[in-house]
Amino acid sequence: MTQIDTSKVSRWDQHGREHVVRVHRTGVQRTIRCHTCGWRRSAQFLPWLKAEEHLAEAHQATVDPTAA
Repeated sequence: MTQIDTSKVSRWDQHGREHVVRVHRTGVQRTIRCHTCGWRRSAQFLPWLKAEEHLAEAHQATVDPTAA
């Protein structure tokens, strides 16, 4: 059975640029890393929420491309 150990959170800023934060999983520990600025943080709980917060605060990227 294949196990997914990486996912991403992407948001767009007001200038139409995409910003991506990847969530890497190793056991119960998760590491989040921004591909725009290199910011990195470990997060055991709610890594996707922390990724969204980083994108909103650091890059003003709040437009969710998956939202209808």
